[in-house]
Amino acid sequence: MKGKAVLLLVLALVLLLTVSCAPGPNGMAKVPDEEGQVANFWWGLWHGIIAPITFIISLFNHNVQIYEVHNNGAWYNFGFLLGASCVLGGGGRGSSYRRRKRD
Repeated sequence: MKGKAVLLLVLALVLLLTVSCAPGPNGMAKVPDEEGQVANFWWGLWHGIIAPITFIISLFNHNVQIYEVHNNGAWYNFGFLLGASCVLGGGGRGSSYRRRKRD
């Protein structure tokens, strides 16, 4: 019983540390940029698709960012995650993976 209590305490601490690293609200959401535009779902999808390339460029050019902070909120986030998961694999391989039965 003591082992379960220690395990539960460790899991609670890991969960607390993980949640404490979550980002805060985006103060620039739904605020137009200098050109008066707000990124929507389609821009999020595109930014997610090009995220691997953009990341590499952002390492050398500080004017390039991966994520558009001037976005419309949840729909941009959904598009970004959908685009990134399409390019980066998104778990499709896991759904098609089959284990062989050992006889």
